[in-house]
Amino acid sequence: MVPTLRMSGERKLVGQRLTMSFNDYKVGQLWQRFMPRRSELRRTSDELISMAVYSSTYFAAFSPSNQFEKWAAVEVANFDTIPTGMESFTLNDGLYAVFDYKGLSTDNAIFQYILGEWLPNSAYTLDNRPHFEILRSRYRNNRPDSEEEIWIPVNVRA
Repeated sequence: MVPTLRMSGERKLVGQRLTMSFNDYKVGQLWQRFMPRRSELRRTSDELISMAVYSSTYFAAFSPSNQFEKWAAVEVANFDTIPTGMESFTLNDGLYAVFDYKGLSTDNAIFQYILGEWLPNSAYTLDNRPHFEILRSRYRNNRPDSEEEIWIPVNVRA
């Protein structure tokens, strides 16, 4: 699987977040809380954003028990109105390796391939910015025909 390299502009996101680890993965709980409330937001599109914010040492000392922040969000034009119980996040611009993925959202093999095979053999290094997935109309939660874009932050290897 070969990614497309894309520059992403700044994105203004509003949503909800939870701290979790892969050993205590609460992403279903997060989306169950967020989805009924997404209509309260003035979205710029129908896309949903699933974002992970990792510490700067997360991947250097990886363990499934390491905690990170997971977001369920949508892109908005501004932060003028943020409903109670939701938060804003500015996703800064930068270079991303974008993978078009089709398959089960619970299958971690794609991330093992990206981080364990593609990245070490590419001309890029992992950047310390949030990782995210764009979920559009072809996203089918945990079905084999589900489609999403996986955005991995990268820098050109020095």
